[in-house]
Amino acid sequence: MSENTTHTQNCVVIGASHAGVNFAFVLRREGWQGSITLIDIDPTLPYHRPPLSKAYLTSEDGIEKNLLKSEESYKKENVELRLGVWVDAIDRKNKTVNLADGSTLPYDKLVLATGARPIMPPIPGLNTAQNLFPLRSAADVANIRNTVVANKALKVVIIGGGYIGLETAASLKKLDADVTVLERESRILARVTAPEMSAFFQKLHADNDVAVLTEKNVISIENNQNKNTVVCSDGTSYEADMIIVGVGIHVNKELAEKAGLTIENGIRVNERAQTNDASIYAIGDCTFHHNLHYNRYIRLESVQNAVDQAKIAAAAIAGKECCYNAIPWFWSDQYDVKLQMVGLFEGYNQVVVREEVDKKNCFSVWYFKGDTLLSVDAVNNAKAYVYGTKFIKGGEKIDKEKLSDPKAEFKPTNLIAQ
Repeated sequence: MSENTTHTQNCVVIGASHAGVNFAFVLRREGWQGSITLIDIDPTLPYHRPPLSKAYLTSEDGIEKNLLKSEESYKKENVELRLGVWVDAIDRKNKTVNLADGSTLPYDKLVLATGARPIMPPIPGLNTAQNLFPLRSAADVANIRNTVVANKALKVVIIGGGYIGLETAASLKKLDADVTVLERESRILARVTAPEMSAFFQKLHADNDVAVLTEKNVISIENNQNKNTVVCSDGTSYEADMIIVGVGIHVNKELAEKAGLTIENGIRVNERAQTNDASIYAIGDCTFHHNLHYNRYIRLESVQNAVDQAKIAAAAIAGKECCYNAIPWFWSDQYDVKLQMVGLFEGYNQVVVREEVDKKNCFSVWYFKGDTLLSVDAVNNAKAYVYGTKFIKGGEKIDKEKLSDPKAEFKPTNLIAQ
């Protein structure tokens, strides 16, 4: 290891979700001989987060079935877990992390994997509403599920029609809840996908008896005898035994900001996941990083980004040549639909839709800027996802006429323009 790592050096990681946990284990594999301390405010053993709004919400399994690593794994790799611990400050001059209990931890390398937290909008009545939950932690999901299971025909209002809100709606419908989704914009998923995809998911939820209502700006929540009424600016109102808020996230950047690290739509890092302090790295949802393929800085909320940046930071600390260069990918599960997304669609000026006529709910949406393929949304279509990833990485020019023709053979050699 070329950065003069010794057995006495300390690496402290703040945040024990996908980014932080993966980093700790990869760093050990890279040959780090010093201590690794993993800190998180959540007292629960670190767990997978994507299933929270999907399978875990409808499952009777405990969180122990969704752990990122077993407790024994941390002991085996000599990774110290400090859970249920709040970090007050980072002292860059003395290279210590100050904890809320007054103790300090010295570090030679510090990794920020602080993630994000749910936005709780300043809606009058929000703080006094009954059975109101965000959906970010295992405790949130346990509270939601217990409330639904204990009450038949529960009326649930979900504020926010993004992927988390829609996935939660689908999961709660499986638990026989009466679900209404309220979206402020003129269409659901407006910030992340094209109108064609928005229309598909709007119909999908309607077909499953979930009311997804757009242009619904919530202005207040009234509570009377333990019954909530969600009031919108257009004068409509909706009764709710339970309210779930899914309107977005705040990046947990306060620690970094207070420590004087560069903040720009998150914690700004270079291609090695390094901040403006050479001893401090940042990974995962909290980072604002450069994407080589799209040649711009971005912030991503995805497991892929968390895991890939964790590997880069570990390699960098181990003194290896490395550069973050990944094509983003995401997924969403709703009812019997699996949506796989690859690439970033921002800046597109043409959409090509390909239907697979012999399969139900099987199609893909391809986003182009001129002749350049930016991204692909694949619905129940793993082949389109795989091909899209290949074409984006290779910068291939696609024959759009063949792509849009459901009778044209769907394989790379036929789709690449001659």
